[in-house]
Amino acid sequence: MRDWWSPQSADEFKKRSQAVVNQYNEYEPLPGLHVNGELTQGENIADIGGVKLAYAALQKALDKHPEERTKKIDGLTPEQRFFLSFANIWRSKQRDEDLKLRLNVDPHSPAHYRVNGPLSDLPEFQKAF
Repeated sequence: MRDWWSPQSADEFKKRSQAVVNQYNEYEPLPGLHVNGELTQGENIADIGGVKLAYAALQKALDKHPEERTKKIDGLTPEQRFFLSFANIWRSKQRDEDLKLRLNVDPHSPAHYRVNGPLSDLPEFQKAF
């Protein structure tokens, strides 16, 4: 396979992806049990990129319809509704036994961290609230 990244791009990706690994390694869904940031790295990066891309699409849509930018529904701005909708898709209940198993084998972070992980890195989320 042909390596199409420059050495600088590859180094930057490694640096940034290691920061994601370190961030998720800190999450402790159960006492003494942490998310495996190495195992979940690819999906965590996808979650972060996905919410950033979706938010950019929202902003593009609002640019085309500026009158919607200030419209509140149930007291919430479009940005606030976007982030609440994102969080709601990951709402779930999980038994501790299942969570313990998945922490060892599932390449996806637990649902709670699929929300809090990406959103904690987005200044746009903080600005919205």
